[in-house]
Amino acid sequence: MSRRLLVVGAHSADFVWRAGGAIAAATRAGGVAQVVALSYGERGESGELWKVEGQTVENVKRARHAEAEQAATALGAELVALDFGDYPLELGEERLARLVDTIREFAPDVIVTHTDTDPFNPDHPVAHHAVVRARTLAAGAGVQSAFPTIAPPALFLFEPHQPELCNFMPTTFVDITAVVDAKREAMAAMASQAYLQTYYDERAGHRGNHARRASGRAEIRYAEAFQRVLPQVVESL
Repeated sequence: MSRRLLVVGAHSADFVWRAGGAIAAATRAGGVAQVVALSYGERGESGELWKVEGQTVENVKRARHAEAEQAATALGAELVALDFGDYPLELGEERLARLVDTIREFAPDVIVTHTDTDPFNPDHPVAHHAVVRARTLAAGAGVQSAFPTIAPPALFLFEPHQPELCNFMPTTFVDITAVVDAKREAMAAMASQAYLQTYYDERAGHRGNHARRASGRAEIRYAEAFQRVLPQVVESL
């Protein structure tokens, strides 16, 4: 179990749907988790809030922040909201530097983020490429550098909404059976996207089935799927 887990999402609810169980599993095992929201998803991911007459962007941001903070608390994680804006999410040099500093300051053992492709969401691939670049800048090239560096974190991608269209190939299943109630509590906090709660609850059951078949562990009922990007270094197989 990783001691320090960093999950970076393009929008403030991404960590809940795709990695909420893994976050809760890490923190309950004594680890530390931080979730970074590059934006609140205030423009493209807050449909329920925009049904309110006279709604404003600032009000939506406040509501989304409160939802994400409540969800992070349910999972035992700290929320960092960078408020870079969404649809489109754009990261120039200054924003990339802020992300690098965030990664360097937290010094995670593991980083989790989006896949590099998503034909239905313009912000998710942007987040992926920014996180990959920021991770490399924070860790350096594995040699002495002119700037502070951290040990290279492992890099995982969480499961997108439609994995078969997003170059996602699961390599790792996390058993979230013992913490599924914490994930459900976190999902319930995201009232502005309530329509996703049933989908991701069912998805956890599907992945639990896959995890049982892959491991032979009949006690697994719920799981989350991830794709490992970089090689794992071990002492033996």
